[in-house]
Amino acid sequence: MKIAIPLAEGKLCMHFGHCEVFALIDVDLEGRKIIKQEDVVPPPHEPGLLPPWLAERGVNMVIAGGMGQRAQGLFEKQGINVVTGAPADAPEVIVNNYMSDSLVVGNNACDH
Repeated sequence: MKIAIPLAEGKLCMHFGHCEVFALIDVDLEGRKIIKQEDVVPPPHEPGLLPPWLAERGVNMVIAGGMGQRAQGLFEKQGINVVTGAPADAPEVIVNNYMSDSLVVGNNACDH
């Protein structure tokens, strides 16, 4: 599985479309471990661009602080699961918490 996490200053960026980089993290869900992490600079933000761009990179899941409903629908069409309401933490902490079923999510930090 490959998880994408939008980052700003090394931590989860609360507004998905305005991140500096994406941490693309390959994980072994059975072994509950991170295999590899690559930080990738996204293309300039345009509505609808990021779902296919991340799908092309093999992403299966996005963990975000906030994401609009339209974007979530576009990810769903690409076969990418979305988790919103994640805390602004380091990507490896978020992924490890997700794999151990201890990721605490709150409200979607996006209102559109």
